[in-house]
Amino acid sequence: MISNPNIESLYAEQEQNETFRDKLSTVDEDGKRIWVYPKKPSGVFYKWRNAVSVLLLAFLFGAPFLKIDGQPFLLFNIFERKFIIFGQVFWPQDFHLAVLGMITLVVFIILFTVVYGRIFCGWICPQTIFMEMVFRKIEYWIEGDYTAQRKLDKAEWNKEKVLKKGSKHLIFLIISALIMHTFIAYLIGVDGVWRIIGEPVNQNMGGFTAMIVFTGLFYGVFSRMREQVCTTICPYGRLQGVLLDKDSVVVAYDHKRGENRGKFRKNEDRLEVGKGDCIDCKQCVYVCPTGIDIRNGTQLECVNCTACIDACDDIMERVNQPKGLIRYASEENIVSGTPFTFTKRTMAYSVVLVLLLGVFTSFLLIRSDTETTLLRTPGLTYQKNDNGTISNLYQISMVNKTNKDLDLVFKIRDDIGTIRMIGGNDPKVEAQATYEGALFIDIDSKALKELSTKLKIDIYSDGVLIETTKTRFLGPNL
Repeated sequence: MISNPNIESLYAEQEQNETFRDKLSTVDEDGKRIWVYPKKPSGVFYKWRNAVSVLLLAFLFGAPFLKIDGQPFLLFNIFERKFIIFGQVFWPQDFHLAVLGMITLVVFIILFTVVYGRIFCGWICPQTIFMEMVFRKIEYWIEGDYTAQRKLDKAEWNKEKVLKKGSKHLIFLIISALIMHTFIAYLIGVDGVWRIIGEPVNQNMGGFTAMIVFTGLFYGVFSRMREQVCTTICPYGRLQGVLLDKDSVVVAYDHKRGENRGKFRKNEDRLEVGKGDCIDCKQCVYVCPTGIDIRNGTQLECVNCTACIDACDDIMERVNQPKGLIRYASEENIVSGTPFTFTKRTMAYSVVLVLLLGVFTSFLLIRSDTETTLLRTPGLTYQKNDNGTISNLYQISMVNKTNKDLDLVFKIRDDIGTIRMIGGNDPKVEAQATYEGALFIDIDSKALKELSTKLKIDIYSDGVLIETTKTRFLGPNL
């Protein structure tokens, strides 16, 4: 075999450039974890992310205390199968809405990721917001920036290290407990949380144990797991690889403009010496919370947090180069050198996203406040009365989804018969409660033309029609 030095050199260079694909940025050759010390970010995008995070955190911690008509603004009580969204109570009978909501969410995530990449992870995901906007800020405040943190971790245990590490982890535990209480409040309500806190431990051991477990879970995630949640555990990060394509908008490095990399030298004509705009300062690497080099292209670990964009823009400004070497762009934008524009596909997908949300919202708005089931009592046939009428006995079941008591009146549409409630009185259903009862429907035998007659029963409360249910009335075979 004849060897070619030029080809071998080319293969060696390519292999060296592609070694990043053979390993995770947070794992060394022995399989041990590499702790990430990201540099404290700053810049325009970081300020915007701060503003978004403040709004989302205010909503997250404030929503359990908000009430509409005496009901929590949001409640997901899986124990009692009771869910409240925007003050509206949803019961197991609304399961079809949950299915529709899940389908909408899945389709929305797929389409949104295909078009706009992983923006959710960097801007809205609770893991990113708590980690980067709460816990890391506390870490920067107590231990200093990334170089100071690395130096502190390598130092021998002394009074300063004990004080800084101890105070940091104590604050982490307090915040984790606050997150836990908020999380529990979404499950059982604020009143339920206060009840658990006020009761002796031995009277609510289950609730107390859950609080301890969740506090430990949140503390472990934000003090130890950190970026591992995004890069290893989160299924959405794994899906990114099959959802993104060359037209997806991601945080991307403009390799056509940036390569070949080279250190900055004052008054040097970089174009003349064959250098690109990237001065290989590695600031984009230092600020990355998952420890990757964005210049290696789109990677599973990238959460689109924009920290590298701010870092690169700052350097470009200092060396009098145009900003945007790292920016929101698609692979097609980078290769073709064109700016991001709304393509037909982008606009079509965006319209589909809006329609999905609109359809789901419409189903929520037209959802009935009550749900009634009226069934003939099984095993019983019709009865002939002395006055010439035919009677059928029915079992009635109603769910009151509203926050007020309902006084019910049942009427047969078209007045072809009468209704007799078992017990004599019209039923009353308490707020967010169910009603079980029975009634007779009497119809003149002369009005019956078929063996089975379709009936519509209108249900009124305070003179207002609130629901219409259907049933069948059996009579003699005429």
